[in-house]
Amino acid sequence: MNPVTTRTARDELDGPRTPLRGRDTELAFIEARLDALDRGEGGIVRVEGPAGIGRSRILAEAAAAARRRGTRVFEGAADPDEQFVPLGPLLEGVLADVEPLSGAQRLRDLATTPGQRFWLLQEMADGLREAARRGPLLVVLDDLQWCDDLTLLTFHTLAAGLSAHPILWLVAVRGGIVPPGVRTTLDRIRQAGAQELVLGAVGEGAIARITEDVLGAPADPEVLHLAHRAEGVPQLLVELLGSLLKEAVTIDNGTARLSAGAPAPQELPSVVRRLDQLSAEARELVRTAAAVGAPVTVALLAELLGRSSAALITAVRESLDADLLAESGDRLAFRHDLIREAVEAGLPLPLRQALRRQAAGLSPGSPAFPVDRPGPSAGTAGPADTAEADRLRTAAAELAATAPGPAAERSLKALELTAADAPERPRVIAETIPLLWQTGRAAQARELGSSALAADGLGPEDEARIRLALARLAVPFDFCEAVRQARAGAALPGISVAARGRLLAMLAVGLSMSGEHAAAEQVAAQAWESAAAAGDRTAEATLTTVRSAVSFHRMDLTEAFRQAERSAALADALGVSTSLWVPEALWHALLSHTTGSTAEALAATEEGIRITREQGRTAATGMWLMTRSRVLLEAGRLAEARADAEAGSEATDDLGPGNFADVTGRYVMMRVALHTGDPQAARAYAAEARRMRSDGAPVVRHFGSWMLALMADFEGRPDRAMAELDEVMTAPAADRPAYAGLIDPADAPVLVRLALRAGAHERAAQAVALAERRAVLNPDLTFLAATAAHARGLLDNDLAPLVRAVRLYEDCPRVLARASALEDAGRKLAATRRSEAVPYFDTALTLYVRAGAERDVARVRRRLRAAGVRRRPSTAGLDGAWPELTVAEMRVVRLVARGLTNRQVAEHLSLSPHTVSSHLRRAFTKLDVTSRLELTRLAMHRDSGE
Repeated sequence: MNPVTTRTARDELDGPRTPLRGRDTELAFIEARLDALDRGEGGIVRVEGPAGIGRSRILAEAAAAARRRGTRVFEGAADPDEQFVPLGPLLEGVLADVEPLSGAQRLRDLATTPGQRFWLLQEMADGLREAARRGPLLVVLDDLQWCDDLTLLTFHTLAAGLSAHPILWLVAVRGGIVPPGVRTTLDRIRQAGAQELVLGAVGEGAIARITEDVLGAPADPEVLHLAHRAEGVPQLLVELLGSLLKEAVTIDNGTARLSAGAPAPQELPSVVRRLDQLSAEARELVRTAAAVGAPVTVALLAELLGRSSAALITAVRESLDADLLAESGDRLAFRHDLIREAVEAGLPLPLRQALRRQAAGLSPGSPAFPVDRPGPSAGTAGPADTAEADRLRTAAAELAATAPGPAAERSLKALELTAADAPERPRVIAETIPLLWQTGRAAQARELGSSALAADGLGPEDEARIRLALARLAVPFDFCEAVRQARAGAALPGISVAARGRLLAMLAVGLSMSGEHAAAEQVAAQAWESAAAAGDRTAEATLTTVRSAVSFHRMDLTEAFRQAERSAALADALGVSTSLWVPEALWHALLSHTTGSTAEALAATEEGIRITREQGRTAATGMWLMTRSRVLLEAGRLAEARADAEAGSEATDDLGPGNFADVTGRYVMMRVALHTGDPQAARAYAAEARRMRSDGAPVVRHFGSWMLALMADFEGRPDRAMAELDEVMTAPAADRPAYAGLIDPADAPVLVRLALRAGAHERAAQAVALAERRAVLNPDLTFLAATAAHARGLLDNDLAPLVRAVRLYEDCPRVLARASALEDAGRKLAATRRSEAVPYFDTALTLYVRAGAERDVARVRRRLRAAGVRRRPSTAGLDGAWPELTVAEMRVVRLVARGLTNRQVAEHLSLSPHTVSSHLRRAFTKLDVTSRLELTRLAMHRDSGE
């Protein structure tokens, strides 16, 4: 990226450059700092202010002033769409200057190579010291709030470490809320003695002079009155005046006047740009808020958009981060009325009028304002309130299956209209809790249930309903809490058969998810009797899932599939709103994946994500995303797996990710960190694993143990790895995990390899025996036969089963498992027949490269070098013009080269922005480019066939 080009492009977007007005004090401060720099005094200056206030302009003026003095200047700027480029903003400054820093290519290589941060810092520091010996330096870094973590680390480390040298660091950051990493950086440079230059609105004199600069003549009072609507924000003022100049201003006798009264509001370029950088959901929210025309509650926006308030969390945060909206008490308001008018001007008039009428017609008593009016006091609900509450409950029940957000709002409103001592109030609470949980308001739901349980006079049947709702709520967050609530409810005396059946079904689910398999099977048998007596098909669907899990634990996968399919079909026929826990199809997807049917599992998870997103089921979407991350991990799509795991965690609400995230998302992110050779991330997830080891649920402890074992093996401590698995591998047989300490059948060879390194031959043999037993019990599942052959080959150090495993894996989409078998077969061959080992290593290398498994790639390259071969990985199946890229990466690259932002690419390809960023980051590394501009030029060159 060329800084001159970038800055020019920004200036062209902002219109013609006018003289800098109203900043005499700030410019004098900059000149004083440059004087000190000429005397050999370095330091840090932070320029801060809101969007449009002129931060970039101050930096540009400072750079120009320094160059006039003969000072060498490095200019860099961050971009919200390029945070994935490691050290991009600083590299832009020190490498793209007319006279770049020495060792430019070396620095670029280090920035894009994992694990080289120490040397990158050292060499950049050495380069800056060398440059400073020849004369003072000014390093300019704009838009710090958009800098990637490596840039932030490098900046504050170098600025502090080189403080004795004649280097002045001039950085600009948007005021207000900034990401935590940026806030930490600002705190650190403040401690290092950074000086602050806070930009505020310009004064009346500056407004008048800017107006004259833009319009070409002094303005009359009416024009100046309009100019003051920009509230002293220079960018808004220049854009407002530019729109006046086109349509509404004439020069009469040397004075700028309005030609026909006040003009209609116009779109402003900076506002349009900020809108374009938002996601589609955030743009829709901002435009709707603009049409309302006044500060607006989130509840009203939710009603107008037909979504739940919880579903707007991300969109609201985006609009605040973009500096378009701000918090005003309990409402959202535009930063400036000019911004609101500019957004509204982009909407068709009929739509603006319709939205405003709709907003005006929503009284404070409507469902859009569920908390604006207190509910009735005990005994005060009249007949009209009761009738309205009944109507709202009916509406909520009708909406629950397709629109849980609006359903939750209506259910809350019904609760407000229900007297505290009304006999139906506990039932309304029990109806409301699942709707709040589904739409991402689990903390509110839990508080509602806890308050109801603490109330006096609660009958057994009502308590049973509320405990059932709380057990359903707890399933994703706390397996043991789900068990506790369901068990307490089922033990209540005198409750109906139907209530007891559902509570026992939820108890069986909780026990199964906790890993207490024997207890789950016993409770499920009791629950079947109650469910059958009540004719409860919903409980039957849940219990059929538990039966499937029991069969899975017994390694009868044919029966597990049969029961899972029956459960999913039952749940589908009954409708999602009646499900007792989570979508039954989610278990079916996990089962398909675990037995090697990855394509089927992937299709199921994608459909689950699509449907739950459309319906606004935040909790279910998060669980589907994390489930898909497990599928993508083993399919060798590591960047996408990590992105889904992160997105799934972000989709959770105020109770946090919880147990389900522990055993899916965190596990996936740990595995990705190990495959990509990211020890810092791996250690962070290992810390989570240690917490998991103390959880009450055996399955959570099991996952934590396996993660810690993998981490110890990563660190070269096989003895420690085996010690981490002691509890799991010596647990009572009834509850011991079906895979003896493993998470997945493909982990059997991993455990064997780990045990052999630790000299634990007995445990290695135990893992092989279980893998072979599983394969024998399920002869139709080739994937299981492959894992058993792979494990046996490692245990016996025998080439024949390893080669058999490679052959069996050929038609299996489990990329990492296949690559591992190829590598092990190659390693065995290399001991005596090097030339025959090479094809195995080559294929393994190709698979690892496509997966983005950098650590595995490095290991196989070492094996190839030991065999006397230096060869690039195979490009079979990749695009001829882009042999370095996977198909998914290529699709993203082509759209980015056409000028689409990350969010636009995500929307176009139906991916998450995390996934797009991951693909693009890897593509930049593989293609050795550092900016979108370089990527576009490369795309034009390759696609033209030159």
